[in-house]
Amino acid sequence: MKYSIKNTALDADHIQAVILAIFEGGKLSPAAESADKQLQGEISKLIRLGDLRGNFGQTLLLHKGERRIILVGCGKAEEINERRYKQLCRKVVPLLKEIAADSVLNELTEVALPGRDLYWNIRFAIETTEQAFYAFHRFKTRQKDEAKAPKEMIFSVADKEANSAQQAILHGTAIASGIKQARDIANCPPNLCNPAYLAEQALALAEREARIHTRILGEQEMAELKMNAYLAVSRGSANEAKLSVIEYKNHPDPQAQPIVLIGKGLTFDAGGISLKPATDMDEMKYDMCGAAAVFGVMNAIAALNLPLNVIGMLAGCENLPDGNAYRPGDILTTMKGLTVEVLNTDAEGRLVLCDTLTYAESFNPRAVIDIATLTGACVVALGQHNSGLLSDNDQLAHAIENAAQQADDKAWRLPLSEEYQEQLKSNFADLANIGGRWGGAITAAAFLSNFSGAYPWAHLDIAGTAWLQGAEKGATGRPVSLLVQYLINLSEQ
Repeated sequence: MKYSIKNTALDADHIQAVILAIFEGGKLSPAAESADKQLQGEISKLIRLGDLRGNFGQTLLLHKGERRIILVGCGKAEEINERRYKQLCRKVVPLLKEIAADSVLNELTEVALPGRDLYWNIRFAIETTEQAFYAFHRFKTRQKDEAKAPKEMIFSVADKEANSAQQAILHGTAIASGIKQARDIANCPPNLCNPAYLAEQALALAEREARIHTRILGEQEMAELKMNAYLAVSRGSANEAKLSVIEYKNHPDPQAQPIVLIGKGLTFDAGGISLKPATDMDEMKYDMCGAAAVFGVMNAIAALNLPLNVIGMLAGCENLPDGNAYRPGDILTTMKGLTVEVLNTDAEGRLVLCDTLTYAESFNPRAVIDIATLTGACVVALGQHNSGLLSDNDQLAHAIENAAQQADDKAWRLPLSEEYQEQLKSNFADLANIGGRWGGAITAAAFLSNFSGAYPWAHLDIAGTAWLQGAEKGATGRPVSLLVQYLINLSEQ
C-alpha cells in the first residue's frame, strides 16, 4: 500500500473512504465534526438513536453515494495509549477488506497519545495496518479470493507538520517492509528454509542493494577458524551450517566501527540427542527468528539509507539427532579457546552464538547485539509481550531500552551479575552449557558473556515474542522495529 500526506478536504473527489474517530459518550473528533456537518448531522443522529456510542472497538460503516465512511469507537479519550491505538488501527482492516476502496483518508491520527506526536501516530498506523493485512499463503494451492488492501492511505496533515509526517511515512514503510521480510522467512517450512536458504536470501539482498556486500562462511571455513562449538551443533544434520555475513557500509567515514547484529538461525531445532517432546515441535522452525529479524533489519536500514556501518550475521544451523550428532557429556573447544561441557544438546543456540560472538571481534565493532529465541525460561519469566534484554553494559542497555519504548516493541532488562556464573561451573571443562533450573534465561546470557568481553554487548531473548501460537500461529517479525529504532537513534547522534 502507498502512504501519503495531503492537506485535503473530507469530500475530495479522489477519496473513496474516510476513517473517523468517535469517543465514548458520542463525542466527535474534529474531522468527525466536519464530516457530520457535511452529512447534515447524520452522525449525530446515529448517536442520538443509540446506534453509535463510541465504545472502544465499535465500528460502523456508512455509505454516502460512492464514498464510504468508517466510524470507529475509541472509548474514553483519556484511556488511549499505544496498545489501544494499535488495536483501533487493526479494527479498521476487516472493513477496508470488505469495501475494497482504492483511496482511504485515515483521520484516526487525530487521536491523542500521551507523550507522542503526529509522527508516532502515523508511523504506528502504518506498521499496524501492514501487519494486519499480512498473510502468508505461499504454499496454499487452494487460495480464496481475498480482498486486496487499498492502493493508497492518505493522512490529512497541516502544512507545518508535513516534514515530520513525511519522515513517519519513510520510517514506517521501511520498518513494515523489514517486518514482512522477517515474517516471510520465518514462516517458511524447514524443508525449504535451511541454512543454505538463509544464505541465498542474504546473497540476494546484496544483489538488490549497492551498499551491501554478503559473504558466506561454510563448514570448511568455520573449521579453519576453529568454530568447533558451532560445528558440533550441526553434526547431526545433512544440511551444512552456513554463517551469512551481511555488511552494510554507508557511514561518511568508511573506517567507522560497525554495529554488529547476530541472529540465531536454527532453521530447525529438534533438540539433538536431548530430543524435544513431539508436541508443538513443528514450531521449532521458528528457532531462526533471530536471524530472520536481522535480515529484516538489514532490508529496512538499506531502504532508509542510514549513515552507519552495520554488519548483520545470520548464524544458520540445524540441530538434529543422528549417529554423528554431538552428545551430552561431550567437551567442546570453542573458537575463543574456552572448553564447554555439553550437559544438554538442546541448549545449542548458545554454542552457535558463542563462536559467532568470538568471530565478531574481527570487525572491531562499536557494539554487538545478539538476537535469539534462546530459552523457554524467558517465556516463563516475561510471557509473550516483552523480549528479554540482558547486558553487562549499562549505556548500551539503556539505548536499547529507550528504542524499545519509542518503537513500542517492548523489552525488559533482566539482571546479569557475576553470581550467575557459579551455576555454569563444570567439573571437567571451563564451562557447562546449562546452569540448572533456576534463572535459565539469565544463565544462558551469562554463558554468552564469557565470549563478548572485547566490545559492548547486549543479548535479546525473543523466545516469547518471535511467534504466536494457536489460531494466529505465525512469526511476528519482532524485534525489527526495536532494532531499527536503535539504529535510527544512532544515526541521529
